[in-house]
Amino acid sequence: MSTVEKSIEVNVPEYTAYAQWTRYEEFPQFMEGVKEVKRLDAKRLHWKAEIAGQDKEWDAEITEEKADQRLAWTSQGGDIKGWVVTFHRLSDARTKVMLQLEYDPQGLADNVGEALGMVSSRVQKDLERFKEVIEKRWRPAGRETIFDIAVGKTY
Repeated sequence: MSTVEKSIEVNVPEYTAYAQWTRYEEFPQFMEGVKEVKRLDAKRLHWKAEIAGQDKEWDAEITEEKADQRLAWTSQGGDIKGWVVTFHRLSDARTKVMLQLEYDPQGLADNVGEALGMVSSRVQKDLERFKEVIEKRWRPAGRETIFDIAVGKTY
């Protein structure tokens, strides 16, 4: 089992970053290789992705949710065994997003990729794309933003 830890600072409030991260169906917009994520119920997700040229599917269970601060889940049947993402307020409009994942490389191709740091690089690029997505959507309009209105946040 291997662990990757990456972080990125985004120019949005923590509740905005958290709200975007909980839109699991939108993961393909910023996660390389992810084709689809479907919410099965309040705690379970079904993933479809292309990994090392192979189509893979697995289920994940949300194990912890702390609004605007932390999400954790475990996977059954996938290379990624667990995730934890935390949101740290840096200012009213800036947040540090930290992602930790545990994965179990399957097969020679995955082990070579691990040796080359490909998983670590891929996670960092996913976070960079997340930053692009969330910062394009979040536009201040006084104290409220278009994103605030969409997710029902009030002041």
